Amino acid sequence: MTNPETPKPRKRTRANGEGSIFPYRNGYAAYVWVTTPTGEKTKKWAYGKTREEVHDKYVKLLTEAKRGPVATSVPTLDQYLTYWLAEVVVEPDFAPLTISTYETLTRLYIRPELGRKRLDKLTVRDVRAWLNKARKTCQCCAQGKDARRPADKQKCCAKGKCCEKTASERTVRDALTVLRSALSYAVSDELISKNVAAGLRIPRPRKQRKAKPWSVEEARQFLESARSGGDPLYAAYVLILVLGLRKGEVLGLTWELVDLDSGELFVGEQLQRVRRKLLRRRTKTEASEAGLPLPDICLTALKLRKEHQERDRVAHPDQWEDTGLVFTTRYGTPIEPRNFNRRFDYRIGQAGVRRITVHGTRGTCATLLAALDVHPRVAMRILRHSQISVTMEVYTEATDEATHEALKKLGSTLGTT
Repeated sequence: MTNPETPKPRKRTRANGEGSIFPYRNGYAAYVWVTTPTGEKTKKWAYGKTREEVHDKYVKLLTEAKRGPVATSVPTLDQYLTYWLAEVVVEPDFAPLTISTYETLTRLYIRPELGRKRLDKLTVRDVRAWLNKARKTCQCCAQGKDARRPADKQKCCAKGKCCEKTASERTVRDALTVLRSALSYAVSDELISKNVAAGLRIPRPRKQRKAKPWSVEEARQFLESARSGGDPLYAAYVLILVLGLRKGEVLGLTWELVDLDSGELFVGEQLQRVRRKLLRRRTKTEASEAGLPLPDICLTALKLRKEHQERDRVAHPDQWEDTGLVFTTRYGTPIEPRNFNRRFDYRIGQAGVRRITVHGTRGTCATLLAALDVHPRVAMRILRHSQISVTMEVYTEATDEATHEALKKLGSTLGTT
């Protein structure tokens, strides 16, 4: 017979593996049994001053443990960014220029403010406060730009006169994109359960009015000036205007990818300066490498270029470097992208036409294609856009009689040898 005074066993309130909460030092502590990403079963602890505070952490930890593996040792954001940049953001998955940009944005904008935060302690509020501060902080002061100048050339922040040179909205948005990407990888690495930067957005700034591309008449005037002036980059100007090649694609073009007999050109590489080095790398997509038919004006210009390069080779036999590039210095070495910009600006001045950027010539190319009644789908292939909507944005109608007359003149004066 059971003794009525025998206390009944206490009803269990937690299942096996749920852990417990108890007084600890000047507050409370709790633990939950978790499975780590490596498959090990171990305790993960939570601490706080009050039982309620620890209970909230305990419940959150318990939820994470039921959802999947939980990391018991979490690095700081700075430590994780070091790993991410060294092991994840690498070639060939990322282009060299992209890698350099990510490194710069993390070093200048993310690490200084958020780097010491542990990944699992980083909150949405932290990221929002960082964004707000990044918009208001003078980067000349923060990065010590003026302080690095010689004493006789210091003019603002180093002298206590803040120039208030804040980061652009584009830069802040790019920094947020990099942070968001890094935290996404931390989630996939099972170091954190949530990407706290995923839900934050920065309004896109209003688009600045783009410079109007050249008309066909202006393009003709520019090319005539380059050819009559014996400009060694005349053929490069033809390719960027008629085929819409980008600067890096023109400077990275090799004779191996130019077939003058069949009249076809392939874009295989582009030349870029990254981290003080000139790099030749493959184009972004397979679509960029598709063959492009060469109009007569392009064929003529490339033949002239080949003759000009051969003269340089003969004139400088001891200094010549055989890089295989179409556009080189007089010694056969690659042309610096910035020097190409300077030469382009100089030629604009000589031709007496409106100033536009090298990249702005792609809009002129679209105008030329439209004036020739080329179908947008064909123009999309020539311009190598991935979406037809991008082509239509820059594809301008040019059907007036004057434009067609300018095109005829363009072909007759420049398309002959």
